[in-house]
Amino acid sequence: MWNRSLPALWRAASAALMLAPGTTASAQPPAPPAAPVTLEQVLELAAPRSESIAIAQAAVRRAEGDIVRARSGRLPQLSALASYDRALASEFSGIFDNAGPPCDPFALNPGAPLENRVAEIERALDCGAVGSSFLGGGDSGDDTSLPFGRKNTWRVNLLFSQAVYSGGRLGAQAELASAGQESATLALTTARAQLLFDVTQAYYDAALGERLATIAEATLGQAEATLRQVQAAYSAGTQPEFELLRARVTRDNQAPSIIRQRATRDIALLRLKQLLELPAETPLRLASALDDPALPPPPVFAPRLASAEAALDAKPLAEVTTVPAEPPGDRTAVKEVATIVRLREAALAAAKAERMPSLTVNSTLGPVAYPSGLAPGFSDFRTNWTVGASVQVPILTGGRLRGEEMVARADLEQSQVQLQQTSELADLDSRSAWAELLAARAAWEASSNTIEQASRAYEIADVRFRAGVSTQLELSDSRLLLQQAEANRALAARDLQVARARIALLPDLPLGAGTATRPQQQPQPPTPLAPAAPSQQPLGGGQFRNAATRPAQAATQPGGRQ
Repeated sequence: MWNRSLPALWRAASAALMLAPGTTASAQPPAPPAAPVTLEQVLELAAPRSESIAIAQAAVRRAEGDIVRARSGRLPQLSALASYDRALASEFSGIFDNAGPPCDPFALNPGAPLENRVAEIERALDCGAVGSSFLGGGDSGDDTSLPFGRKNTWRVNLLFSQAVYSGGRLGAQAELASAGQESATLALTTARAQLLFDVTQAYYDAALGERLATIAEATLGQAEATLRQVQAAYSAGTQPEFELLRARVTRDNQAPSIIRQRATRDIALLRLKQLLELPAETPLRLASALDDPALPPPPVFAPRLASAEAALDAKPLAEVTTVPAEPPGDRTAVKEVATIVRLREAALAAAKAERMPSLTVNSTLGPVAYPSGLAPGFSDFRTNWTVGASVQVPILTGGRLRGEEMVARADLEQSQVQLQQTSELADLDSRSAWAELLAARAAWEASSNTIEQASRAYEIADVRFRAGVSTQLELSDSRLLLQQAEANRALAARDLQVARARIALLPDLPLGAGTATRPQQQPQPPTPLAPAAPSQQPLGGGQFRNAATRPAQAATQPGGRQ
């Protein structure tokens, strides 16, 4: 429907975030410039400082780890284990102590005659002076390879296993991990879009607060100028005290409006600083001008709004009867629910695979040594090596597998219904966003000539008052109408820019984003005092005449005027 390519600024910020996945809000982001900041600069500051983006990036990395873990089940597994045991007491200790009196040790004299040497050998063999004793370990201590009664034991094991057939478990786990990664990636996209919109909304709320505070201050200046004029006329004896009191009360009643608008502006700035992770005392000035007669879309969103703005400019807004709705399938929120459906399908496949047998091939290589001393030599090791296969078949599980399959099937059905519901809500959300854009643009265009007319009316009222042909009530009423027109123009400009940002980010925003109620921004000008009796105004030559009586309703709050 419109150009979906992200602006260059956000692409650069996203690339920086993805190239540095470990970057969080605790890093050292760039400081805000001292000059008035634009929306683009604010968004550039917010990208590396956002905790929500850091959390979403951590979820993406976690999903990537799940994929690696799921893939590992298909690959060979090899592990090594080394151990050392020191026997403090053995059941074989002293088992042969009472086997009989030992004979003399074998002692062969090489110089003895042959008959004597043969006789010594026969004697040693008969009494056990040479060779291994029962279970090994003769008196000579040469046979140290058998385990019985040894104090030191060293083992080294290499364990190998390879899954041959899993009944579909490994494939289901891989699908689960893949769906989880896609869901985490979509959540990161949503977090970025939500950050852009939140910062944009806070930026224009702060700009609106600043504009309304400026309007209130200008109104106070006009009231003070009127008070000085009435004060001078009262001192000259041409104005009664009642007019002086009315001008003074009108001026004083404007002070609470200024206080409220300044407080609203400060709160909006605090909200913006909170999104930018700036200290509350950091000075921050905005470069946005809501009183721009042209009010172009924010440059950061202009490429994505080009076709939409062209479609709205093609014909008058009054003739627009339908709004272009975003296809529900293109919304990231719908894609997220679709990935949940995939995840539930994989979970159901995994539950079904639990009923299937699994086959695993394994092998164990384990050299073992029983040295007489602490450290073994290379020749002390004997080798144990086994190769085998294991088959696991569930026979009786007490209904566990059937229950897990029922739960997985119910989860799948629920996610499918949620996908349909989310698609319907996405269509409604898209249409409401476009309707809000049309309403905001219509309100802004309707207020285009109001300020000029209100300014001209105030100028005429001021001239008439100075010339003494109108009342102070007429001047105050014109001033309030001008203030209300300027405030309505600023509010319409803010709503239009925020609506444009929402349309630009709509494909990636969560459902319902941007519909939150903004803080009270409407100015509350004071109600001027209505005369209890016909007032007197000076005419030429010191003559007086009765001014037309104006009902008290003329001085009501300007919010009710059309």
